[in-house]
Formats: sequence, C-alpha cells, structure tokens
Amino acid sequence: MQDSPHIKVIIPAFNEADSIAEVIKDIPKSVSEIIVVNNNSSDNTVKNAQAAGATVLTERKKGYGHACLKGMDYVAQQSKTPDIIVFIDGDYSDYPEELNKVVAPILNHGYDFVVGARVKRLREDGSMTPQQIFGNWLATFLMKLLFRATFTDLGPFRAIKYNKLLTLEMEDKTYGWTVEMQLKALKKKLAYTEVPVRYKKRIGVSKVSGTVKGSIFAGVKILGWIFKYSFK
Repeated sequence: MQDSPHIKVIIPAFNEADSIAEVIKDIPKSVSEIIVVNNNSSDNTVKNAQAAGATVLTERKKGYGHACLKGMDYVAQQSKTPDIIVFIDGDYSDYPEELNKVVAPILNHGYDFVVGARVKRLREDGSMTPQQIFGNWLATFLMKLLFRATFTDLGPFRAIKYNKLLTLEMEDKTYGWTVEMQLKALKKKLAYTEVPVRYKKRIGVSKVSGTVKGSIFAGVKILGWIFKYSFK
C-alpha cells in the first residue's frame, strides 16, 4: 500500500451531542475525511459534528447498520476511493487516537481486516456491561466452534481495506452489523487480526446495552447471523 494511505472514518451517531466533537478531535490528522452519519438525532449531534470539522450525513431510518451503509454509499459516490475505511462509535468509549494502531496491521503486514479488541486489562471498570461481556464471549466462542475463528471481540473500532469491504456486500440494518462483517470476512477468507485497544465508559447512556430491550434485540440479531452462516 502507498506510503500515505487514503483513510476515511465512518461514525454512526444517534444523540451523541455531548461526545461527538471529542471523538472527532482525537482522530489523527492523517485521516482524509471524517464522516458522521446522524441517525435521526434529536439533539445537537449534527451541529457539534459540523463545528468539529466532520462531513455530516443524515440517515433517518434508525439502526446502526443503516447509518454505516449510508456512510458507505457516500464514499462510493466519490471520485477517489479510499484505501481503508475505519469504523468507530460516536460515544467516546474508544480512544480515537489509537486509529494508527488499528490500521497498522493493514499498512505494515498486509492484513485485510482488523478489529480493535477491548481486552480486559485495557478496559476501564464498568465500561462494558455484564450482558456485553457475556454476549461477546458467546458470539466469539460460537464463531470459534463453528468456523475456527480466532476473534475474541465484536468491537466497533475496526479497519478494513475498502476494496475488501465492498466484497462483503454488507446488508444488516441494525445491531448485527459487526458480527455480519466478521462472519463474511471468514467466508471470504480475508486476512484478519485483532489489536488490543483501550476502552472507557461512554458519554451518555447506551441505546443498546443500556436497556433490556436493546440488549435482547442485539443478542438475537448477533446469534441469528451466526446460526445463519453455520448452515451455509
């Protein structure tokens, strides 16, 4: 890959007015464009993201996958395609300054896909709920059992070569997005790895793990994708 890779960041954001500018501010300046996809927010997410210098799109259909797909559609319409797409959440639970660490295996070792793994030793106490920890363990255990995968996390902070991302033909509209990407990476035999990343308590309340309904819905979606692929 070229010495100065063309990297774009996609950030799905639903009511992240208090955190989005912090996320944008901490992303390394080497990134060519930061794309915030406002997922029908009712607060100042759009205003704050624009003030921080991001390109802001709006996707009125609620859902994490809907927002990610909107960002991908925007990138596809540009004349110059990026080398790498990075996905990160807008709640400031990740450390955006670690982006270079996440893309390093692609730039230096030829990997296609990298997941930032929220390992216990680098996680702030309370930054992941018990249901998140269990859900990640169960999903990655099943992927190991059924597909011989080596993933340990479904972390949202991830990087992928743009041309490889297109081959995955992503389709999930809600919370199955992360596991869909990992399952399709396995199916397509992409060269993948994980890098340990730090993780802290998010700003604001989680729309998924912060509610019983959200946790159940996300769990059903994730397990649904895994069992769907186990029969293919």
